[in-house]
Order: sequence, then C-alpha cells, then structure tokens
Amino acid sequence: MPLEAWLPVGFTLPDGARTRLALQAGEDWQIVETVGQGRALVARPVLATRWADSKLVDWGAWQTIQFGADSMFVLTSPTNRRLCPVNDSRSPSTKSEALAFAVSLRETRSIDVLSPLQDALYVETLSRLLPTYSLLTPVPDDIVLGSWLAGGAQVSVYSTRRMSSLLGWLGSANLADVLHQAGLRPAIENSGEKASGIRAPFALAGRPALEQFFREHVIDIIENADRYRALGIEFPSAIILHGPPGCGKTFAVDRLVEYLGWPSFSIDATSIGSPFIHETSRKVAEVFDKAIKEAPSVLVIDEMEAFLADREMGAGSSHHRVEEVGEFLRRIPEAIRSRVLIVAMTNRLEMIDPAIQRRGRFDHVVHVGMPSKEEVLGLLQELFGKVPNEGIDFSAIAGALASRPLSDVAFVARESARLAARSGRTSIDQSSILLAVQSAPARTGEPESRKIGFI
Repeated sequence: MPLEAWLPVGFTLPDGARTRLALQAGEDWQIVETVGQGRALVARPVLATRWADSKLVDWGAWQTIQFGADSMFVLTSPTNRRLCPVNDSRSPSTKSEALAFAVSLRETRSIDVLSPLQDALYVETLSRLLPTYSLLTPVPDDIVLGSWLAGGAQVSVYSTRRMSSLLGWLGSANLADVLHQAGLRPAIENSGEKASGIRAPFALAGRPALEQFFREHVIDIIENADRYRALGIEFPSAIILHGPPGCGKTFAVDRLVEYLGWPSFSIDATSIGSPFIHETSRKVAEVFDKAIKEAPSVLVIDEMEAFLADREMGAGSSHHRVEEVGEFLRRIPEAIRSRVLIVAMTNRLEMIDPAIQRRGRFDHVVHVGMPSKEEVLGLLQELFGKVPNEGIDFSAIAGALASRPLSDVAFVARESARLAARSGRTSIDQSSILLAVQSAPARTGEPESRKIGFI
C-alpha cells in the first residue's frame, strides 16, 4: 500500500524538481521520488534542526518549503547518487559504490561517534549517514557496513567468508580498501604475525573446549610466529571438525575467520561440484591457487565427504573420484607451506578417505558434539548480556535447551526479545523466554505443524 505522502504528486520544490510518490518514511522524514527518477529527502524542522546542530548537515544545504501550515526542509539527490535508508537498500554492484558508503560512514563517525546508524539515512551527495535517533540498541559499525554491502543481511564486514559468498565481486583487496575508507581495520594484519590495535580476545560462547583448541593450535601460533618459528613450527596444521548437523561447526569456523580477518575461500558442492569428468578437479585446483595467491588466508572445505570419500567405497571408486581425492592430497601440504589455514567440516567422518585423515595433511581431527547444559548457559549469558533483561533463571533455560543445536538457543533469544517487545515491555523476563522455548520444540525430523487460518 502506498505511503501517505506529505507532499502531493507534482509539487514543485525550490530547485524545480517535481515530486512523485513517497518511497520510504519515518516519524519525522520521508524520501520521495522526483520526476526523472531522482529522489528528495523531506524532513520536519525538529529532525533537520538536530542534524544541523550536530554539524552533520550545514543549514545552507537545505531548501525550505511551506505546504499548508507545515514548514519542511528538503534535500534533493540526482539519479546517480544514493538516497535511501541504510537498512532498506540494494547491495552495491561496484567498488566505487562500496567506497562511497564507506567514506560516508567514516565522515559521519568523525562528527557523531555515538548515535545508532543501522537505521540511518544514507545521503551520498553529502557523504553522510544521517541518524534517525531511534531508541534501538546501537549495532557495531562493522555490522552496519557489512549489512549494507550485503543488501540487508546481518553480517559483519570482518566475516570475509560470508562476504565473499554474498558478493562475488568483492575480493580481499577490494574489501581491504573499503575497510580502510570506512576507518575500520581487520582484527589481524595480513602479515599474520601481530595484532593491530586493541581488540577483544577470541571467544566462542558456548564452546569453551573448541575455543581453547583454536587459541592453542591456531591463534597462538599466528600471533607469536617468531617464537614458534624458532622451534621449527611455521604455520598451523590443517583441521577437521566433525559432528552432527547443528552442533555449531560452521558457527565456530565463521568466528575464527572473522577474528583472523584474512581472505577466506570455500570449497563446497555448490562452488566446485560438476557432472563433467576432470571439471571438479580443475575447480579445486583454482580455489587452492587463489588461496595461495592471497595468503595468509583461510580455506574452508565444507561437507568434505562429498569430495573426499574413501576411494575403496562403492561411490568413491570411479576414476574421477580418485582424481579428485588425489588433487586434494597434492594440494593440502602445498597450501599449508604457503600459509593457508585449512579447516574442513563433515558430518560423516567414517566416509572420509584414510589417506586424507593421515597426519601431515590433517593433524587435528576434532569432534564437536551437541552442546551441554554448561555450554548452553555460556551462550545464553552472552546473548542476553547484550539486551535489557531482568529476573531470568538462565540455568533452568539452559537445562531445557541442552543437547539441542546452538541455532535453537539463538532462536530462543531472538523470539523472547520479540515477545517482550510485542507485549510492550522494555526488557526481557523469564516469562518471555519460557514462551520462546515453548514455541521452539526440539525437531525430531517430523515436519512442524503450524495452523494459520480458520477452523
């Protein structure tokens, strides 16, 4: 349904542009289309004054209009410049578009370091993100930038693996340029040998044992490279994570990739699978070559049983399967020597070719089980520590969610927040969480039955 526009269609603005339909709106602002496919930002005096007083917009940039008893302020934008809400926009298709937004983020933060920007208005002609001063909890700028680049997906710009999968054109070099222009920096310099700036330690909420493993066998070797190199250890060994679906393998790998801030590459069925003989092996080689070229980097092999099944098994005995496994056997040691961190994941370890699992290729085979009550408790405390809450017995909730996927825990956190907001509360309480747990029964493989409509 069209928005109720403050200005009628055909209204002539001071610079001669004529209005069409209202496209987006907030309490004190509207974005309207103008004839010729341009746009105009219309703001009520209270909001325009706040932007001007905070030095985000010069008074001279505004046009003043009067419509009936209402005074309004207007900024017009040509068709080749973006004017849109940060949280309601298509993702950029070129590096120049990404850089323009990054510059706007940096320039805005040089003036206003506190206001939430996840629901700000992007005005490219001003190189500004204009906050709408909502009461939302501020979202970190790395997520604001990542979500804008990804067209609304809530992803940190430091999550290079997800960014690469969502935006094929955004390679590691382009991403580094965007981060620089935004005034953001990766967690670890590309040298991989020292930390850059002050940052929080690596953490995996709900997975203390796996967190400790990554710290000891990956992060410490990278951050103290000289010490380890003196004793003959050049780089972390390759790793296999195995466990049932939903146990948190992908979540853990994504957090590690975000922390390192290195370029990341993926090998999975959607990216390299091919029905043509030799084609899969060629694609595998291309991914390894790219990872080596961008080293230090991370190469994630997802659902590795699809490519590295035992060659003696029925499905793995064909010639092309032997060729694919052979390609991995050749390239893994080369990649490690070239400073490529290799992490593979599988739900079916018993299907993997024994030659792949041999030490020297994958030194570490780590089982990731379903979370215990203590692990769920740790994740709940982190998730709810970021939002207002009161009187919650986290131990009881953790007991109800133990041995279930961590994605169920995250769902309960989101759903309890939604239920609390819907009921008009300003914080999450025990009743909201209990209702959320009831709405998320453990899935046993049977399809859920949700009746919507009339009976």
